[in-house]
Amino acid sequence: MKLTHEQEAMAAAVEDQWLAAAVSTEPGDRAAAEAGVREAYRLAGLPGPERIYWVGSPRAGAAAVALLSGSLPPADDLGSIAAEPDGPGSDSAGLGGPGSGSVWLAEVVGELRRQGWAPGDSAGASVRRRVRTEPWASARKAAVEALGPDGWAQLSAAAGRRSWGLVMDLVASRLRLRLGEDLVTDLPDEAGKAARRPVLDAIYGQHDGTWLSTFEAADRLCPGAGLMSGLVGLAQVARQTGWWWANERVAVLTERPRLLARDNVGRLHRGEGAALEFADGYGLWAWRGMPIPVSLAAELPTLTVERIRQEENAEIRRVMLEHFGYERYLGEAGARQIGTDEAGKLWRLELPGDEPLVMVEVVNSTPEPDGTSRVYWLRVPPATRTAREGVAWTFGLTEEDYRPMIQT
Repeated sequence: MKLTHEQEAMAAAVEDQWLAAAVSTEPGDRAAAEAGVREAYRLAGLPGPERIYWVGSPRAGAAAVALLSGSLPPADDLGSIAAEPDGPGSDSAGLGGPGSGSVWLAEVVGELRRQGWAPGDSAGASVRRRVRTEPWASARKAAVEALGPDGWAQLSAAAGRRSWGLVMDLVASRLRLRLGEDLVTDLPDEAGKAARRPVLDAIYGQHDGTWLSTFEAADRLCPGAGLMSGLVGLAQVARQTGWWWANERVAVLTERPRLLARDNVGRLHRGEGAALEFADGYGLWAWRGMPIPVSLAAELPTLTVERIRQEENAEIRRVMLEHFGYERYLGEAGARQIGTDEAGKLWRLELPGDEPLVMVEVVNSTPEPDGTSRVYWLRVPPATRTAREGVAWTFGLTEEDYRPMIQT
């Protein structure tokens, strides 16, 4: 089957709807989400969960599943911690770092107890495979049979390619990476490892819209094939929640984030504060798509040239440079000008333990409304010999092939 332009446009419109849900920061409908959970269990041939717990973030969700499963025991030390939680509104509730785990973990214990949990109650084994993986595989097989391999590939590109890149690659995968690291950092020894294990069993809720969009579009193309029939429960949950967990006896659902900040190409990014922030205080700090530790985020506003020089991690140093500003750093660190031509000025600065910082200073030939000319800084490969070669490289050209007709 070959899709028409009209059918591709329909698929793109479906993707737009799911993309909006995938990046939503609005509170979801809890009743609708819980009904979706029970429907997902029913479609998987499972009895519904005996209890559905709600917590404020994926970090709390992973810890809750570990507690409910017994891999993170609610021993006396956790019980005493839970008696005096600082709560999600405290200054330390969302911060990572050794020793901070007792604050937010106490709140998770307290929240579960408020919802009826008692230490010793068991969640049972994870049923993620039956609730999510197997229905997905079955629906995909049916869709390929209905559309043919080429039609399915064309539909997947039309209904899922954009949202997969914008959501799974740039948001969900970054959150999964940072979450695992934070759990191990926040909680001591085996407790951190126990809390991290459930991350592998997470169902991605709103982020699952990146693939549910393709199945909904396929269902519209083939209305008699029932391609969404096994996924309606999952879809209902995905429209209302963040990440969630399905176990034999209980399900754990999390709220969507209350803030999602991205740059102009969709990467997680925020100059001050968490780029992804949840109601219980957990947040993911990121600079142009790169998750960064909270300790680094706190340092960014007060960076100095000497502090940047002392940083041994090359990736963190690049984040520092971008935040500090290349122009400012080149000026304060003593960069030397190694060339100038009609394209601009070429600057070079040696960086200990990293490749040299080489940049072209380019002046916009079109004046601003106030008569000034804006200056741009372009980072180019260390081997660049001339400003013209550097500007050509930014266009994917050699210096010989770069012959601009008009400068803008």
